[in-house]
Order: sequence, then structure tokens, then C-alpha cells
Amino acid sequence: MSRSPRRALAALCAATALAVTAPLAAATPAAATASTGSTGSTAVTASTHYRGTLPDGATWIADKPARWNGVLLLFSHGFGALTAANAPSDAVKDRLLAEGYALAGSSYDPNGSTWALESAERDQFATVTAFGDTAGRPTHVVSVGLSMGGLVNAQIARDGAGRIDGALNLCGLVAGGVDLEDYQLDAEYALAWFFDRADLPNLVDLPDPAAASALAQRLSAAVDAAQQTPAGRARISLAAAYLNQSAWAPGQAPPAPTDYADQERQQYQWLQQGLLYFIVPGRYAVEQSAGGNPSSTRGVDYTDLLDKSWHADEVRALYAAAGLDLEADTAALTAHADITGSAAARADLNASSTVASLGVPMLSLHTTSDQLVPVEQENAYAARIRAAGDNGLLRQAFVARQGHCNFTTAEIVAGLHALEQRLVTGSWRNAATPESLQERATALDLGGAAFVDWKPSRLSGVR
Repeated sequence: MSRSPRRALAALCAATALAVTAPLAAATPAAATASTGSTGSTAVTASTHYRGTLPDGATWIADKPARWNGVLLLFSHGFGALTAANAPSDAVKDRLLAEGYALAGSSYDPNGSTWALESAERDQFATVTAFGDTAGRPTHVVSVGLSMGGLVNAQIARDGAGRIDGALNLCGLVAGGVDLEDYQLDAEYALAWFFDRADLPNLVDLPDPAAASALAQRLSAAVDAAQQTPAGRARISLAAAYLNQSAWAPGQAPPAPTDYADQERQQYQWLQQGLLYFIVPGRYAVEQSAGGNPSSTRGVDYTDLLDKSWHADEVRALYAAAGLDLEADTAALTAHADITGSAAARADLNASSTVASLGVPMLSLHTTSDQLVPVEQENAYAARIRAAGDNGLLRQAFVARQGHCNFTTAEIVAGLHALEQRLVTGSWRNAATPESLQERATALDLGGAAFVDWKPSRLSGVR
């Protein structure tokens, strides 16, 4: 039986945590052989490496093992450097080559924004064609996407019937670019309103990466100062609620369901580790791609927005402890919200970065405490897939761990095998339950697993 995030946090075992990590932007591999990645193994899988250039200037790479099983895994990398990658990690790559899979992926168009949704799907399908022309036609293609690449992968899974067989998503940004920009702006606006009002005019229409980084520095410094007082901590918790910010930080035990001070402390720990230095420059890249600012605060009811957040009890408790008037603060946010986005930019971002249907089966994996792509995005995505009548194609599974894309090799490979069961049998049956995934992953002896019964809460900020 699924448990709410607040209650489930208390039951999770603390896992080895990763520091805040950016989505994958792997360098192009040069070797034509790879170790298998099995625990304690020194075996080598013979493989052939391929590379090429697509018509728009994007590069692609591939590795095909000598004993190829005929399946091509098409990997979509995350936000960052536009460098071709074909696996989420070296260890995963080694294991998959050892199991007989060929791997391919592209850089996306290097002439555009690092938010490469305008070109990524096109370049990925072109990579499948290039691989077939160069290395041999695959009998089956499974797409795999990580972080922003998970949104690319959702596009591929929507449009790929007849070209791919299924999709495995890893910490995917599946709610899309519009929701991402909206809820991040809600949080940045709240932080600026309470702690850095001089920057209220600077939150959108960022002129260049340097300005974005400088803004992130000022907001981060303001948050650090605010954390020193009860009033500051209460208002940080309000902004964190708008941000869908997890309350389970690296190196910490999950906070108790009613330990609101610890929840805020761990949310602040995420912010302290540089979260705004990723979010704010990321906004510049999205605006560059969309041709302007796609988001507005004008017309948003910030009282109602908090009421719909699963962090609302935490915020109310901390406001009461600090002797602050929460309704006055949220009413002030509503009354002074005057940022108006570009309708054209929003339409562009919606067209390039929102997915609401599926054409092939997808298994989506997500960590329960993801500081960059909140697990609540899976809730928004599932609702859209249900509305399209495609919910029979989607299964979602969750890993009890802190960190963005912080999966073990065993969890990723087990997810792939579960998806393959669905593709072979035509039925999910018990392939994607937490129990079956945990059993599969544990049997692989590739770093353990922490699949958990989980139900993500509603994503805050959806307009």
C-alpha cells in the first residue's frame, strides 16, 4: 500500500548520499573496449566504437559489443555540455555492453541553447538511422533518458511507435519546461521578496550567463543570512514549498513527519550546497531557447499555492513558532506579483517541452529526494498520461535515496530488464512493482538497491 511522502520519510533508511550533482554531460569515450563493471570483475567486453556527425552539426557515438544481442539502447543525456553520450555512467555502460546491448546517443545540436529540446528528439532519431547505416540494423530499439534527457525521452516515447519499442526514464524532467520555469520562478520570487528586494526586477529576461550566476550568488547569500533567525527560516520554508524542495538532504536521516525544524534545516542544506547556482543559470538557457521569459507571477494566488503543497504543515508550524502572520505574507506575495511573461515564449516552450501522451511502454524511475527534478514531477506526468488514456503504457518506480539521478547500476539494469519483460510478454504483470524490482536488482550484485513503495504528492506551481 502506498504511503504519503511525509509518513514514508520516517520509514526510509538513510542511504549513502551524493553531493548536489548536475545532470550528466559525459565526454565522448575513445576506447573500443570496456570492462564489464561486475563487482570484482576484471573481464573485458570486446566492442567496436563508432562516431559521426549529423546534418545539423550534432555528433553521435555508439558502441557495439562483439556478441551483440540485436538491441540498441538509445541514450538521451541531461542538461549541460552538448557532448555526445551513450550511457548514464561508465559502470552502467560496461555492464550493458557485457550483456550484449549496443549503445548510442547524440550531443544534440551544438549551435543552440544547452536547453536543447528544439533539436534533441530529431537528433536522437537521426542517430538510430546513422547507427543502422554504419553498424548494422537493430532488431529492437529501447530509448533511455536521464534528467533533461528524460524529457527528450518522453518525446521519443510519445512519437516513437514503429521506431522504438519502449522507454526507460531515469530521474526525468517529465513535467516539462513550462511547469519547471513556473514553480522555480515562484520560489525565486518569494526569496527575493523576503530577502533581496533589489533583485525583484532581475529574476527574468536574464541578459547573459554572468548575470544569472551573479543573481544566484546574491540570492544564495541572502538565504544564508536569513537562516540565522526563526523568521528567516520560516520564510525559507515557504519558498522551499513553492520550489517542491525535498526535505531529506545528503548525509542525513529522513526527518520525522512532524519535526518541521529538521525538515527546513535539510531543505536549507540543499540550498546551501548550490542549488540556486544551477536553477538560475538554467533559467537563462531556457529563456534563450524559448526566445524570452515564458513565466508569470501576475495572477498567481500564493495562499492557494501553499495550501496545495505537501509542505504546508511545515510552513504553518514554523511561521507560528516565529510569531509571523503567514496569511499576511502569502497575501503580500499575491498582491505584489507583477512579472508578466512572453506569450510567444510560453507557447514555444510548451510546444517543445511538454509531453502528455505515450506511444510505447515506459518505465520511469525516480529517487524520492531529488533536489533538481522533484519527484512530484512524476505525479504531474502520470496525470497527463491518464488524461490521454495511455496509463496502461506507463509504470513508475521509486528509489529511497537522496540526490538527482543517484541510482546504483543494479537499479538501472533491473529497470531495463523489467521493461523488457513488458515488451516481450505484452503485460506489466508484476514486472515493475517495488518488490520485483528490488529482487531483480539485488540478484545482480551491482551495488545494491532501495526500491520503495511511494506515491508522489502533487507538483506545486502547475498553472
